[in-house]
Amino acid sequence: MAAAARSQVMSLYRTMLRESAKFPSYNYRNYALRRVRDAFKANRNVEDPKAVERLMEEGRQTLALIQRQVSIGKMYEAQKTVVD
Repeated sequence: MAAAARSQVMSLYRTMLRESAKFPSYNYRNYALRRVRDAFKANRNVEDPKAVERLMEEGRQTLALIQRQVSIGKMYEAQKTVVD
């Protein structure tokens, strides 16, 4: 993988982790963090530039989805639990 592509992937990964950590609900937050880590770990060895670009686009769409869900979650926030 080219250095520029690697830096973009790492930037997307860090952004997705940061956004996932903003979920107000403990369960959603941990689920999102686990899914992001697992997805990136599963695709760690992808070398094909077209496959990397497809995965990057999929990641950007997932990031937008996470951001929307965090916003909606904050609008309808429930009471804090003991775990939070």
